[in-house]
Amino acid sequence: MAEHDFLLRQVTDLARFIERHPRTLVLTGAGLSTASGIPDYRDRDGVRRGRLPIQGPEFRRDRAIQRRYWARSMVGWPLLARAAPNAGHRALAALEAGGRLGFILTQNVDGLHQQAGSHALLELHGNIHHVACLGCGARFPRAFVQTQLEFANPALLQAMAAPLPDGDAALDPDAVTGVEIPACVHCGGVLMPDVVFFGDNVPSARTACALAQMEAADALLVVGSSLMVYSGFRFCRLAQAAGKPIAAVNLGRTRADEMLALKLEASAEQLLPQVARLLGADRPAPLSDPIDHRGIM
Repeated sequence: MAEHDFLLRQVTDLARFIERHPRTLVLTGAGLSTASGIPDYRDRDGVRRGRLPIQGPEFRRDRAIQRRYWARSMVGWPLLARAAPNAGHRALAALEAGGRLGFILTQNVDGLHQQAGSHALLELHGNIHHVACLGCGARFPRAFVQTQLEFANPALLQAMAAPLPDGDAALDPDAVTGVEIPACVHCGGVLMPDVVFFGDNVPSARTACALAQMEAADALLVVGSSLMVYSGFRFCRLAQAAGKPIAAVNLGRTRADEMLALKLEASAEQLLPQVARLLGADRPAPLSDPIDHRGIM
């Protein structure tokens, strides 16, 4: 009973926050997608798990790094490709459709917000389901590149490896040797996922759009992010400087804990659907009546 009351209080607190700030900007991170079976990068203390990721400049100049990336991606990407939006993604889409949110910025590259039906959305770090040629700029579906990889490397089809974030896999280093990597079918150039690698900057036009959305917002809601990466944390700093309240739904600490007006240590896929239901986001029009928590199941 005490646990139910605690959850009810969290739902009500967040619903009131959103109701008071109809132009809330939502910033989502990897913690939102873990319920879809996609591993995240950090533990509850915000400490990064495993080895450092491949850096963008390294990928572009080193053939061995490219081979390592594509071998691991060939094994790990199918899990990401099969992932479906969870209840947290769907609740954010419902809140958007119900006029309860202003805009969504996501640090995730998994494409699950679009699958859930979100439209007012910007992918800060790109989308892993697209690949670009560094030579001629041609773009390809990641699924097409998977067919190239599998055709050229049939021995890897039976490889077993623990899944890692963003379609990576903990593949045995010996399995990478001799892997044939894909090339652009137009110019033979190097292919690279159309995402912002560590060590690279978010494109300026994308940054300008995100900053404009932060300026237009009346509050910031962080969902499933420790904010340890500055491209996400900067929005908390901007909100604080502008006197806009910040709320967070995250299992574990965040880099912005001291800035938060509301902190909810809860799983987004459990909390957000109840918030959407309480705010009437599943109805054709937003509710104008005061919140009544008796409607929560």
